[in-house]
Amino acid sequence: MKSIHHHDNARSAGPDLVPVRFEFTHPTANSVCVAGTFNDWHPEAKTMHPSRNGHWLKETVLPAGKYEYCLVVDGHWMPDPQAKESVPNPFGGRNSVLTVAVSPPAAQPAGPENLPLKKTNQQKTEKYEQTNTIRQ
Repeated sequence: MKSIHHHDNARSAGPDLVPVRFEFTHPTANSVCVAGTFNDWHPEAKTMHPSRNGHWLKETVLPAGKYEYCLVVDGHWMPDPQAKESVPNPFGGRNSVLTVAVSPPAAQPAGPENLPLKKTNQQKTEKYEQTNTIRQ
């Protein structure tokens, strides 16, 4: 099932890691894992946690990139039914595709506090500071 080679870097948290949440619902499943190019297709590396009514959840962080993955439900490999994209795999099945993108930083409003000081303001401040320093 490998075709894109990425490794799971969740253990070395860094500034370019993006939070990712996998969700799956299967009312009779006993175990659900996520295996993909982000963890070298090792299902035990991303075990999903059961919540209520057969809902399974896994939160992790991944570097930006494009990944292929499958869900492993009670030992059976299957594409994620909620994935927006999938590709054929070499075993005759399909892999889900996950694209992780870094969000751009929020734009700062151009208010007076974010504008550079004019040189005249800097000179006035320097004179004021010199005057106050001498008087003290």
